[in-house]
Amino acid sequence: MVKKLKELTEDTELASAVRSSAQQIWQAGLGAFAKAQEEGGRVFSRLVKEGTEFQKRAEDKVADVSGSVGKLADGVGKQASGSWDKLEQVFEERVARALATIGVPTQQDIAALHAQIDALSRQVAALSAKAAPAPKPRAAAKPAVKAVPKAAPKAVTKTAPKAAAVKAAPRAAGKPASKPAARPAAKKKAPAA
Repeated sequence: MVKKLKELTEDTELASAVRSSAQQIWQAGLGAFAKAQEEGGRVFSRLVKEGTEFQKRAEDKVADVSGSVGKLADGVGKQASGSWDKLEQVFEERVARALATIGVPTQQDIAALHAQIDALSRQVAALSAKAAPAPKPRAAAKPAVKAVPKAAPKAVTKTAPKAAAVKAAPRAAGKPASKPAARPAAKKKAPAA
């Protein structure tokens, strides 16, 4: 039994030691909580202040970076527009040369032709206003050549067709026919007997 009593006394000592330790831990936790509550407002205010300062520094850096990026973008934009302008000019020159080689008139050529047409129109108007000549009377029309009635048939010789051809040839070659040739006379029908 002595052993049992010793164990009990040790158990009660151990239990009281555990109780006192738990009590101290609990009290330490409550003390920390109370201290945190007291200083929590100050700590929170300090954290807010530090956060505000950090935000200002970050905004300043962002503004600096955005300003330099904006300047860089403007420079690149100007270079790009300059490059596009040069490219457009080269393209226009090449198209103009190609059109010139195939003979397509330029806008300047057409403008020069318009100026010449205007000048000629003014000259024509001036000349027509100076002297508007009266229309010349036309020469009297020549009477139509009448068909000569055929004479009695002549004796047919070998030279007769050649002579007729020789007389007709100089007349045809000398004057162009302005009127159609006279129609041959209509043959009269013999009255029925």
